[in-house]
Amino acid sequence: MATEKHFKYVVLGGGVSGGYAAREFVKQGAQPGELAIISKEAVAPYERPALSKAYLFPQNPARLPGFHVCVGSGGERLLPEWYSEKGIELILNTEIVKADLASKTLTSAAGATFTYEILLIATGSSVIKLSDFGTQGADSNNILYLREVDDADKLYAAIQAKKGGKAVVVGGGYIGLELSAVLKMNNLDVTMVFPEPWCMPRLFTAEIAAFYESYYTNKGVKIVKGTVAVGFDADANGDVTAVKLKDGSVL
Repeated sequence: MATEKHFKYVVLGGGVSGGYAAREFVKQGAQPGELAIISKEAVAPYERPALSKAYLFPQNPARLPGFHVCVGSGGERLLPEWYSEKGIELILNTEIVKADLASKTLTSAAGATFTYEILLIATGSSVIKLSDFGTQGADSNNILYLREVDDADKLYAAIQAKKGGKAVVVGGGYIGLELSAVLKMNNLDVTMVFPEPWCMPRLFTAEIAAFYESYYTNKGVKIVKGTVAVGFDADANGDVTAVKLKDGSVL
């Protein structure tokens, strides 16, 4: 049977919140051995926003350990050694599949168990995939998502493999705008598609959005508004070749 580990505090999730929480636990006097951070990712907590920006730059792209937390707030960069120096157990590559709150026990996919006195759940969100909705052809190759460093590595590799090629960005929020910009910096032919009447409607007025959209258009990004992707065509290798839109057009 796998050994059970006990901690006073467990942070479930090794993202931005988990990393900043670790810094605060230390500031508040948490003792060595009291705190564990459990993450399914393979790396110590990092500043996730870098993934849609400098990580994909054509020249001198950002790489870890350059953007571990807490550099996003101008704080100290917490390298993996920092956690061990502070007596914090950083448990990586570990996905928790069961949480029994009554017995204060967490169980990993590999069957390891962890008990705690206080649990902080900081798992963040997961990507919504078009395949989750059964969108036709959504499991074709080169349909990529961005949430974790692994996703960014796949996207970076695709950019290198498709130099001068065409990219379609589905979504016109922060990540859609940032990826459209960085794909353009990599000299791809970029089209951004989103269902709203203008980009980032929850944050931008029509006037602010018009400014950004004209800025992007002047940089060569094509913008298609008011429609969504409903299907994808692929070639014999399973690589995506076309994006079918609800308005009947095909990119």
